[in-house]
Amino acid sequence: MGIGAIVRVGAAVETARTIAESDVYAFAGITGDGGRNHQDEVYMRGTRYGRRLVQGAYLVGLMSGASVRFAEALPLAGVSYGYDHVRFTGPVFIGDTVRVRYEVASVDEERAMVRSNVTCVNERNEVVAVAVHILKFFPGEGQR
Repeated sequence: MGIGAIVRVGAAVETARTIAESDVYAFAGITGDGGRNHQDEVYMRGTRYGRRLVQGAYLVGLMSGASVRFAEALPLAGVSYGYDHVRFTGPVFIGDTVRVRYEVASVDEERAMVRSNVTCVNERNEVVAVAVHILKFFPGEGQR
């Protein structure tokens, strides 16, 4: 049985998270991405954004969480092959709630790969980040 019999185009999961100030500081500590855009409220008041921004890489982390939720529900072993076309299309601020939609766009039976469109939307229904995620499956390994 091929992966197309298990993974269908259009299959999707959604996750959501309200991003706290502590999330931004913890992420900065772990990654070193603690620039003034993320930590200096006074500086950011003088910019077009008017307040601190959440790190873009944090949003990629939320995308990764959605991919895990999707992949772990499948009876297949697989790994992330990465993200293509990652774009941060709008600002995300501390306190925003971000919904992540992870939706299968294509299934490559021959290569056992799935490409999914990932979209992050804030509570104002504005798209704030997009990407294409690639999952590689290993049929016959670690099946549940």
